[in-house]
Amino acid sequence: MKHLIVGLGNIGAEYADTRHNIGFTILDALAGASNVVFTTARYGAVAEVRVKNQQLVLLKPSTYMNASGDAVRYWLQHEGLDVSRLLVVLDDLSLPFGTIRLRRSGSDGGHNGLKHIDAMLGTSGYARMRFGIGNDFPRGAQIDYVLGHWTAEQLSALPDRVSVAVDAIKACVLSGIDFAMTNYNNK
Repeated sequence: MKHLIVGLGNIGAEYADTRHNIGFTILDALAGASNVVFTTARYGAVAEVRVKNQQLVLLKPSTYMNASGDAVRYWLQHEGLDVSRLLVVLDDLSLPFGTIRLRRSGSDGGHNGLKHIDAMLGTSGYARMRFGIGNDFPRGAQIDYVLGHWTAEQLSALPDRVSVAVDAIKACVLSGIDFAMTNYNNK
């Protein structure tokens, strides 16, 4: 069975390794664990990974965060997949650092990437995995925080948390979203 796994982020060196690019980071770890590299394709960088009997098409959109829906819609159509085979991985300010929250559908929660995906697909009925980036910033500094780099403490804990996120993706495609939610949410 085939799935489209989309990691949200922004392209360009100035955004590399920022909190907002955690979707890219998680997909890089998933591809790297299988010694697979991303190739440039229409609307993004793409890699294919097999997890047991499941084929995962990994997509890091090149459309920038606020236009992610263009890439997601294109790749769902290109691969002939329904939204039930989509999982979007993104950052979330409302969750403590490293916390994972999977949902089978839901609101955009103010996230511009999800807003655009919802608009382009005409639905919010697709799975998403939110990765907590925390919200330790002064009033009015949200954009700088989201587009900023990890603290030293976060950076040291990040590999373990990314590994848990990769395991959650694998659980989702192998055992279903309900199993993954039960075993990985808020862990």
